[in-house]
Amino acid sequence: MKTRIGFGFDVHQLVAERPLWLGGIQIDHTLGLLGHSDADVLIHAICDAILGAANMRDIGYHFPPKKGNEYENIDSKILLRKTLDIVGEKGYTIGNIDCTVCAERPKLNPHIPQMQQTLAEVMSIDPDDISIKATTTEHLGFTGREEGISAYAVALLEKKETQ
Repeated sequence: MKTRIGFGFDVHQLVAERPLWLGGIQIDHTLGLLGHSDADVLIHAICDAILGAANMRDIGYHFPPKKGNEYENIDSKILLRKTLDIVGEKGYTIGNIDCTVCAERPKLNPHIPQMQQTLAEVMSIDPDDISIKATTTEHLGFTGREEGISAYAVALLEKKETQ
């Protein structure tokens, strides 16, 4: 079995009058994330980690943010599914995912089990193979000032060796 590790990072600005999507679920909050798609920063970091592990560039390369294209306002769960299809063409499957979301508010810990379940369904893996952690930046930087949310992800891909 061949294994490969990839790292992903994403950040989006918090703004009024947008829904907050994280980990494939909508979370009740006064602000949402600004972006070309639904701006789900966690899913975007996961996509980049998966693509990186397969040495297949990044989410912007595969799903370019051009005004009026098919990816504008798209549900990021669709992008995640398409990402898995892309790496699947090279024979890779998900081993596990480990993520960290940095946000001062809202408190994310109560939402983590639902995020894990939702992402597991999209990726057709066990929820136990998706680790999601939430942290703050102790009121430092853009995250601490509640100007944005960032996410980091690591993905382990597996590929069966052919004889």
